[in-house]
Amino acid sequence: MWVNIFATFCESIIQSKKVAYVSLGPHAGKLFMIVDVIDQSRALADGPLCQVRRQAVPFKCMPLTDSVVKFPHSACRYQTGAATRWAKKIETRERKARMTDSDHYKVMKAKKMRSRIANNNKRSF
Repeated sequence: MWVNIFATFCESIIQSKKVAYVSLGPHAGKLFMIVDVIDQSRALADGPLCQVRRQAVPFKCMPLTDSVVKFPHSACRYQTGAATRWAKKIETRERKARMTDSDHYKVMKAKKMRSRIANNNKRSF
């Protein structure tokens, strides 16, 4: 009985055409799509936008996202995947890491100006 419940639970989470995130290995930090489920511990994954070649990836090193992408099994390797919230969050984190001190200063000044304008608007109401 427990095996059937666990199998049903896994089927609802792990499915083909779902977007996942690599947490271990040489492609750590990249997004890819699950093309097909190979067996109970691995899936065939493809990440054309992040230069992740089509390969078998174990489930233990892939946290799944809620996004499901519509593409056929033999689809072109260049499908969407960068429009997910998770991809945008990763891109923002990388952009912040590349910022210089002057960029940080500009962001700080812009935030101060924005909060000053917001406070002035609150007082006028």
